[in-house]
Amino acid sequence: MDASSSSFLSAIQTSKLLTGTMAMTIPKSAVTTTPSFLSRHLPSLNVSSVRIEEKPQNSTTRPTTSRTSRHASSTTTLPAATKPTPSTRKSPANDRRVVEPNQLTMMFNVLEGVINNFIDPPLRQSVDPRYVLSDNFAPVDELPPTECEVIHGSLPSCLDGAYIRNGPNPQYLPRGPYHLFDGDGMLHSIRISQGKATLCSRYVKTYKYTMERDAGAPLLPNVFSGFNGLAASAARGALSAARILAGQFNPANGIGLANTSLAYFGNRLYAFGESDLPYAVRLTSNGDIETLGRHDFDGKLLMSMTAHPKVDLETGEAFAFRYGPVPPFLTYFHFDGNGNKQPDVPIFSMTRPSFLHDFGISSKYAIFADIQIGMNPMEMIFGAGSPVGSDPAKVSRLGIIPRYATDESEMKWFDVPGFNIIHAINAWDEEDAVVILAPNILSVEHTMERLDLIHALVEKVRIDLKTGIVTRNPVSARNLDFGMINPAYLGKKNRFVYAAIGDPMPKISGVVKLDVSKGERQECTVASRIFGPRCYGGEPFFVAREPENPEAEEDDGYVVSYVHDEIAGESKFLVMDAKSPGLDIVAAVRLPRRVPYGFHGLFVKESDLKKL
Repeated sequence: MDASSSSFLSAIQTSKLLTGTMAMTIPKSAVTTTPSFLSRHLPSLNVSSVRIEEKPQNSTTRPTTSRTSRHASSTTTLPAATKPTPSTRKSPANDRRVVEPNQLTMMFNVLEGVINNFIDPPLRQSVDPRYVLSDNFAPVDELPPTECEVIHGSLPSCLDGAYIRNGPNPQYLPRGPYHLFDGDGMLHSIRISQGKATLCSRYVKTYKYTMERDAGAPLLPNVFSGFNGLAASAARGALSAARILAGQFNPANGIGLANTSLAYFGNRLYAFGESDLPYAVRLTSNGDIETLGRHDFDGKLLMSMTAHPKVDLETGEAFAFRYGPVPPFLTYFHFDGNGNKQPDVPIFSMTRPSFLHDFGISSKYAIFADIQIGMNPMEMIFGAGSPVGSDPAKVSRLGIIPRYATDESEMKWFDVPGFNIIHAINAWDEEDAVVILAPNILSVEHTMERLDLIHALVEKVRIDLKTGIVTRNPVSARNLDFGMINPAYLGKKNRFVYAAIGDPMPKISGVVKLDVSKGERQECTVASRIFGPRCYGGEPFFVAREPENPEAEEDDGYVVSYVHDEIAGESKFLVMDAKSPGLDIVAAVRLPRRVPYGFHGLFVKESDLKKL
């Protein structure tokens, strides 16, 4: 499951509830795990708004170089603060500016504190920051490019480039309700060259991040945890309106977090969060990460887009969509091989808003899932629950539209009861049929509130476009998500899938390799690796050994992931042999500091990095 700010709520301007009376710094050791039983009996929160800072490691840190970034005409550079500059001081951990909030900000923080402590305290475990941000979910500060040590084996020569992973990392510790999906986007990049590795961690410098950094306190609303009941929603909405009128932020510049994923197309690298436009980023020659700005593709992309665009490596095209709470609830579009956005295709046959996080693309069609998760305003208003929730009476369905459709006239919908996907692994064509491979969330009612109770069963669903017959086959009984394939097989019939093992979600205890070509009702697991006691990783990403060789076998390559040892307090970058029956570790890199658990990543080869 992703951490993403839902497009449902991108138009709703309510006040972010993470507040504090003063920005301050604390050592990492001060962040402790709160027993879960305390989340049921929370007193008033006294946690100050802070920046998390790691103790510097005894490793060589390269200085960050200052270079002029290449900006496109449709990339919006981040605006400078227009308000009087608050007083600042330097953070001893990384010489970064720490801002003291001005009087206006402190006044708003006091009002927000009243809401957080008396109107809507974080009583539920899913929004209790002392539970949500425990262990390796706790945020870290930025890290400039820092050399790493290869402690096992050697890095394969095909890993010439950078593996970059996105994830939520709140700039300030929350004082009120906080959901795992609410954190600011931080990119963790490991740049590999000639067998050596360099780690860098940087925030995506979104408009939200920049304005809050310059203000010295949170300003924008939390999407997933700020709407718990009518009173809380009204109070935070009024406070947000006051901040806007006071000029503290302009929602027209975007409220997104860019905390979910990355994609490379049109010779550009983007960080995504589906409540906003993507942000263009680049890596410098020394491994540092720069944010170029918010990108609207020459004014052709409005509002937002999915965090899961599908990139065809053969054509260079990217396929995407956006969804929202008002008609059209779904809009499909694509980008040509040069990264130019093509016209929107509004889908009015989707008659109600649905949580449409991901989709599938084949060589002929785009496949969308209208699932049982959608807007839940009555629960939000009267039940003090999330604005996004499940509807058990709804029948899930799949919509199929031609890949290059110019309108929705050929859109077809097929009922697939109980098929609720958050992520899609792949899709392909078979004669007069379309097949989609995806984890099906069996316990959909827990999707937003109790991630630890989710069980995702990977299914292969075949839709006969002539007869309308839908057949479904499970390929593994394990709790699996974040399924990845060899990227060259996007939209084609693939054989192998590499998926993360939930133990339980959102923690990932290992990786499995599935052979989905096996017959019906057969367990498809052909290889697996468990990381070890209290060792947890992330989404497995496949890197081909010979990406330019059309004759290479599908699984000839490596699976990479960050892994954290909660006992030793140490993070590593692991490289596993994708062909071996045990997903053998061929290289392990000790990282100079921990990398928090996150979401989706991407490997970008060196030749593509040079084009940024």
